Amino acid sequence: MTVLGPALQEHTATYVFAVCGHVDHSAFAALPGIGESFPVRLLPFGALTAVVQHVEAAHFNEDAWRVRLSDERELERCARAHHDVVSAAALRGPTAPLPLATLYRSDERARQALRQDAERFHTVLRRIAGRVEWAVKVYAHTAPAPAPVLATAPPAGEGHDRSSPCGGRAYLDRKRGLQKRREQRHDEALRTAETVDSALRTVAAASRRLRTHAQEPQEPGRTQVLNAAYLVDEERVDEVARTIAGLRRSTGADIEMSGPWVPYSFVGEVGA
Repeated sequence: MTVLGPALQEHTATYVFAVCGHVDHSAFAALPGIGESFPVRLLPFGALTAVVQHVEAAHFNEDAWRVRLSDERELERCARAHHDVVSAAALRGPTAPLPLATLYRSDERARQALRQDAERFHTVLRRIAGRVEWAVKVYAHTAPAPAPVLATAPPAGEGHDRSSPCGGRAYLDRKRGLQKRREQRHDEALRTAETVDSALRTVAAASRRLRTHAQEPQEPGRTQVLNAAYLVDEERVDEVARTIAGLRRSTGADIEMSGPWVPYSFVGEVGA
């Protein structure tokens, strides 16, 4: 345990990564943590333990965080450092990760706040014990926009036929037909997403539907129709993989699966 003198305590804050049961501090010996100036350490409160780190208060106040999180590279560094510490704790036992940038003015303030939430932490740790999170995403493919039809001038003395292959009415009909097919494909993808979700909920201990992501600029023809997380018993992980493989074959769906992860999606909802 790091003990700071009174003068230095005035210039530091306590950053909290996660809450767990008993864990040995050696699990974090090689990790720089979020601030890097002080070691990652343990802060006991009752029967539970918080994984924490002193950080320089001036570098982690509200304004500093606003600047830090607006920088994409710095945000990625902080998120990765936070996740590395949480993952190290999770390797030793059930771990409830706290959100990025969970800060208190001192260890005592952190203890007081965490004690008030101790019952919820106990509930969370019991729920996620022996379980991991898997992320599953389903995508729909959209058709490209119709190519414009270049109208040609009608022969002399003839009127312009809007229903001809080169006319405006034909172009609008083609565009409406393409839009209808796009909507049909999207509806089919939504039904497939429900099929995928229903199948995985029979394997998972719990599930959460998350907000779908906007279409990525680098993938203009691909739209996300399902973004979900599943809390799965560790001994059923292979069953999840087989279920996904079967769904890909039976539906032909574009399904992405990633994990196992620390159960971030199943911490905040318990007792909230």
